[in-house]
Amino acid sequence: MTDTVTHRTAEELEAFLPQLHAAPQDRGTLDLVVRRPRVGEREVLDEGELDLELGLVGDSWKDRPSSRSADGGPHPDMQLNVMSTRMIGFLAGDADRVPLAGDQLYLDLDLSHDNLPAGSRLVIGDPRARGAVVEVTDQPHTGCAKFVERFGAEGMRFVNGRVGRPMRLRGLNAKVVVPGRVRPGDLVVVERP
Repeated sequence: MTDTVTHRTAEELEAFLPQLHAAPQDRGTLDLVVRRPRVGEREVLDEGELDLELGLVGDSWKDRPSSRSADGGPHPDMQLNVMSTRMIGFLAGDADRVPLAGDQLYLDLDLSHDNLPAGSRLVIGDPRARGAVVEVTDQPHTGCAKFVERFGAEGMRFVNGRVGRPMRLRGLNAKVVVPGRVRPGDLVVVERP
């Protein structure tokens, strides 16, 4: 993966809004599963295992400290980072750059606060077998300096700005509530509180 790409302008990002507004609200797809075994490393998976204690098995979430948790350890409501495939695909400009965002699950789904209030559940996989289930938490998901470096300052302003915050264009935090295996192409069904 390379970090050399032209970053999107504010005008390009604004012009892309109709594509973001067109994301499905009730039934979407899981497009990508990415494990972060160590800081700065990404593994794109054909199948991932979601676990109650570990989040995405093999991911380094459990080893990452958080200033938002009471004990400074990994925050239980920030087990998984979820991002819109449409948003990151547009920012990245190249499918090989998408994993650089640092999220584990990439969905074609409306991730906005209005569509997925905290407590909403996402059933991922075969609905007859129930699949894995993750719950949207109230913890904000914002970008870092690496996000700016990779996708530009305008990209960061857009995903965290006036439009981006309510639409959760940087993504959302979630936790596993029913363990299971997930694969790119899996159906994602929304269950709201």
